[in-house]
Amino acid sequence: MIRQNDPNPFDEEEVNPFSKVATAPGSRSRVPPAASANLGFNDKYDATVDIPLDTLNDSNKKEKELAAWEADLKRKEKDIKRREDAVSKGIPTEDKNWPSFFPIIHNDIANEIPVDAQRLQYLAFASWLGIVLCLVFNIIAVTVCWIKGGGAKIFLLAIIYALVGCPLSYVLWYRPLYRAMRTNSALNFGWFFLVYAIHICFCIVAAIAPPIVFGGKSLTQRLIWDLSYKAIPPS
Repeated sequence: MIRQNDPNPFDEEEVNPFSKVATAPGSRSRVPPAASANLGFNDKYDATVDIPLDTLNDSNKKEKELAAWEADLKRKEKDIKRREDAVSKGIPTEDKNWPSFFPIIHNDIANEIPVDAQRLQYLAFASWLGIVLCLVFNIIAVTVCWIKGGGAKIFLLAIIYALVGCPLSYVLWYRPLYRAMRTNSALNFGWFFLVYAIHICFCIVAAIAPPIVFGGKSLTQRLIWDLSYKAIPPS
């Protein structure tokens, strides 16, 4: 039996979306309810996005640090390659390591010189440092002499002597002795003895100050003359 009053479940229900009439309880509305909260901007629940202003500066700083690190890495790679090439050819490397605060020469007696020869090498190094200190003191003494009325010629000679004597003494006799001690080279030993003998003769002549060159006006002679003049004034 067919019931004529039963609603058709497949029949579309006509709903006016602009109608203000409330729907009956239990009925299904096909229009979604309007949002009760304002979801637009200027709402107290709006989400905020913080964009740091120093992001660009941080990226530039990181790029600079990365470039510096890469340059340092390349420099170390070149240094390692140079060391490996020198070792393969039997050539010892001499990196500057003294003095530690401003390296200008290579000097590593404790690690490169045999134990039985280290004492002699330390004495040679002390001798070279003594030469450097003497030349510096020579400049100070000649400067004082120049201020008190001495000629400027001897002052210029003291400057030249210091600028030339310090590096030449290292190159001509200290470094050959260092290499001779390290490699036991007879050629370096022979060169050291020859140059060091000439150096000793020069120091003796400079100390005696014979009236051959510059009227005998060396540092030692000048100091002795000044002291004797002050102690025994001329009558």
